[in-house]
Amino acid sequence: MKGEQFAAVLVNWQTRHGRQTLPWQHTGDAYKVWLSEIMLQQTQVTTVLTYYEKLLNACPKVSDLAAASQQDVMQLWAGLGYYTRARNLHACAQQVVERFGGVFPRDVADLESLPGIGRSTAGAIASLAYGVQAPILDGNVKRVFCRYYGVEGYPEQSAVKKQLWLIAETNVPRANPGQYNQALMDLGATRCTPRNPDCRQCPLNESCVALSKGQVNQLPTPKPKKERPELYFISLLVQDETRALLLDIQPDKGVWQGLWTPPCVPCDEEHQPAALLPEFDQILSRWGLSDAREEIEEQLQRLQGQSWLVHELTHRKMHFKVLALKRSGFHAAFHQLSEKPVPRIVHKLLEQAGRLNESPQSSMAQQDTLDF
Repeated sequence: MKGEQFAAVLVNWQTRHGRQTLPWQHTGDAYKVWLSEIMLQQTQVTTVLTYYEKLLNACPKVSDLAAASQQDVMQLWAGLGYYTRARNLHACAQQVVERFGGVFPRDVADLESLPGIGRSTAGAIASLAYGVQAPILDGNVKRVFCRYYGVEGYPEQSAVKKQLWLIAETNVPRANPGQYNQALMDLGATRCTPRNPDCRQCPLNESCVALSKGQVNQLPTPKPKKERPELYFISLLVQDETRALLLDIQPDKGVWQGLWTPPCVPCDEEHQPAALLPEFDQILSRWGLSDAREEIEEQLQRLQGQSWLVHELTHRKMHFKVLALKRSGFHAAFHQLSEKPVPRIVHKLLEQAGRLNESPQSSMAQQDTLDF
């Protein structure tokens, strides 16, 4: 089954069983559709809803988002992860205002020319907001197509991706392309899920290749496994009497570009205090904390008997240990966490520091799997 018949089955199913109450649905507002599409990349709907509402309240129009500072945008995004999306979001809003008069274009090629908008996102905006006959191919849709048509091979491989785009182009209907694309996304999110798919309630189950061949759990073909680099850091947490934290903005490169973090010193798993002390001397000198050198040296010695706090990202595995200092008096570099965009790991480091203060000899392993 393909083409108009395939689309008709899905549109009929979406009308009766699909999601109808998401705040960006049925608005015809390209700005709202775009915001949701960017936020939903690699993030679940339940997580996105709160951030979507917060950002839309702060920036109800694309011109408001364009006029905001990048730090304000990062603050609104803080905790959602994959921060390149936030930087592209801001840059895209500015280009929509500068190049298109504050109105998202209808043309897919024009949409693709904007920062952070790929072919699938452009198709989603064009079809959902403007009713343009444009295909989409996000993660949910790839999974539906791979299973239904029995497409083998990792979906991001060039030949496989080309095959999936051909399927997407063939099936998108002239009538109701937006609802059809919504149906594909809804089916992947609620029925054809990565684990424990609900094949009995799927409208495509009678002609699904993967179901007929018993390959539902094998498709899509998983990504070939690749070892993630493991990185080790000693983080210095300096707080004042108001619990404000010494924070510094990260440079325009790296995983936390544009975010605020405590000072961190890279090291190896078998860290030696003597080797790390010169690095911390530079940090202490920079922030006027040289009087804490002896305390830091003692803490570095104690760290060797403590476990690492593990922070897992998509492409790397990060390990942290914590040094903690208390300082009184106002300092311009001290900030409340609510004042600056910080990655989630900062909250976990503070929790770790609190636990160590309660039980200095604790060696309990602390492991958290988080988006950065």
